Amino acid sequence: MVDWTLRALKGALIGTGFILPGVSGGALAAVFGLYEKIISFLAHITKDFIKNVLFFIPVGIGALLGMFFLARPLSFLLENYEAQVLWGFIGCIIGTLPSLWKEAGKKGRNKKHCIILALTAVLSFFLLYIAENFFETQLPLNFITWILAGVLIALGVLIPGMSPSNFLVYLGMYKPMVDAFKTMNFIVLLPIMLGFIFCLFSFSAFVNKLLQKAYTGLFHFVVGIVLASTVMIVPINYNYMSAGALVCIGTLIVGICLGLWMSKLEEKYKT
Repeated sequence: MVDWTLRALKGALIGTGFILPGVSGGALAAVFGLYEKIISFLAHITKDFIKNVLFFIPVGIGALLGMFFLARPLSFLLENYEAQVLWGFIGCIIGTLPSLWKEAGKKGRNKKHCIILALTAVLSFFLLYIAENFFETQLPLNFITWILAGVLIALGVLIPGMSPSNFLVYLGMYKPMVDAFKTMNFIVLLPIMLGFIFCLFSFSAFVNKLLQKAYTGLFHFVVGIVLASTVMIVPINYNYMSAGALVCIGTLIVGICLGLWMSKLEEKYKT
């Protein structure tokens, strides 16, 4: 029972990484020694199926509870203090970047990988900037786009260090998604779950092979995308001459500290 409860608690903390920008569900799974088990299970689904399902049931229950309990305060804060919250998110991402950079070079790094990172960051920023200024980046909220949200969340599990929530913020889907978790709106949650499950089972084997064959290149690619998408969610229409700007600085600092702390925790406990 203690082991079951512990796995549920780990799942709850991992679940917060699904919806908290700057924090990766995959990185948290690595923190608690579950990442390799998850990828191995998904990549070889028929091997020890019953045993693995029983093992991950409390993890799944905990993850759902973690998302639901975090959604309510996040929804309130985004509704009333959007700029301050976004700067906190940006701080979290900044705080995790040193760890993500270290993870990217874990198996070696050369000039080619740095070029991949730089080109990815510049090209991604250019494309996102073009999309924001010349196209409607607020996606229509429908069944298909919520499936896309589920796919992005699943990628945050499959690729440690990738936080899908900042992409959802950029696409204008993050606040409605958090509201859906808060109110348990299954019109939104069902397609998210479908996209999540589809991506996990469809790409886990591919990601597993890609990590084995092109680990360093993939992670430098991810770092480049993270850098570009983070710059794009900086709130530029806020009145920084107001007293609220001090709160923005405060949440940025708190976010950086939180990101650094989570990174140190990952390095300490990752197996």
